[in-house]
Amino acid sequence: MKFIEFLFKNLMRNRRRTLLTVSCIAVSLFLVATLRTVLTELQSSADTPESALRLVTRHRVSIAAFLPISYRDRIAQVEGVRAVIASVWFGGVYRDPKDYFPQFAVNTDQFFLINADMRIPEDQKQAFLADRTGAIAGDTLVERFGWKIGDKVHLQGAIFLFNPELTLRGVYRGGADGGSSLYFHYDYFDEGTNRRGRTIMFSILARSAEEVPAVAERVDSLFRDSTAPTRTESEKAFVLNFLSMVGNIRLLINAICGVVILTVVLVASNSMAMSIRERVREVGIMKVLGFRRVSILALLVGESSLLGLSGALIGVYGARAIFSRVRISSITAGFVQRFYVNNGTVLICVGIGIFVGAVAATVPAWLVARKPTAEALRSAE
Repeated sequence: MKFIEFLFKNLMRNRRRTLLTVSCIAVSLFLVATLRTVLTELQSSADTPESALRLVTRHRVSIAAFLPISYRDRIAQVEGVRAVIASVWFGGVYRDPKDYFPQFAVNTDQFFLINADMRIPEDQKQAFLADRTGAIAGDTLVERFGWKIGDKVHLQGAIFLFNPELTLRGVYRGGADGGSSLYFHYDYFDEGTNRRGRTIMFSILARSAEEVPAVAERVDSLFRDSTAPTRTESEKAFVLNFLSMVGNIRLLINAICGVVILTVVLVASNSMAMSIRERVREVGIMKVLGFRRVSILALLVGESSLLGLSGALIGVYGARAIFSRVRISSITAGFVQRFYVNNGTVLICVGIGIFVGAVAATVPAWLVARKPTAEALRSAE
């Protein structure tokens, strides 16, 4: 207990330096926690029994290449396939390009079967199915724009030469997108666009999770020798491959985290070196009183590690508290559905904090601890 009390008293000797060092570590690890959470959320997908059964079929060459809509009937006959729909990323503009949100033209006959994790009132579902120009939107999206059932939603085509005029017929909750997208009828899209009989991808529902790999192989082998070969993958794998088109996000974020950690190590090392240099004579007195070199080293490194731990806890739990109160889906236009600093990230940041503290103090503490007692006593305070 005396060791711990001594350690805390040493931390409070120069409160300004201690506060600044802890603040530096806290801000740095707040950034690390933020970046790691971005990576975690981008790589995550809806973890539901329904999502485990869904696959996505796209063109093998590029996600931007089109597939014939006739592929749907052939995919539906593949063993293990329970349902299949065509889906097109519309990418239109609503009011202003800054008001971006995901929009899809889809086959509606089996849409709710494939997306069984969407929750929507039955009357709204039937109204959407009966209206060729009808649309449904997620609750997050509806709240963002203040829409109501029956409102008109006018989209201006940015990718396609088609400006759909839609009527909001229903509001859903849940789903793989967390309620951030808008869906309308593929037939309406197909009649109005210059890409007749074409689609970007097919969403497939397998009969069981065990059959998912086999279904993917059967679908791709069906079109392997065609002019438009396909690539079929799980819904989660499709999301990850879509993100990889932007670049190696994992490498970029990890590189930034590495630079941040290196910077905070240098800052903390400078602070601890200053603190230890001021206590050389005190270390000499401790040796005279019977403190062994290992005990002195443990005291100095423990003090620095405690600084790192304190900064890490403030930074990571501060990030968790702040982001838990932010509607991240509104800020990112639905691209990121939630932003929660999970326990894995907390443990990583705490480990980094302790590591930073230990590394920052090890060298200066060792140099002081091994200094001869007489030489240490002659040092000026």
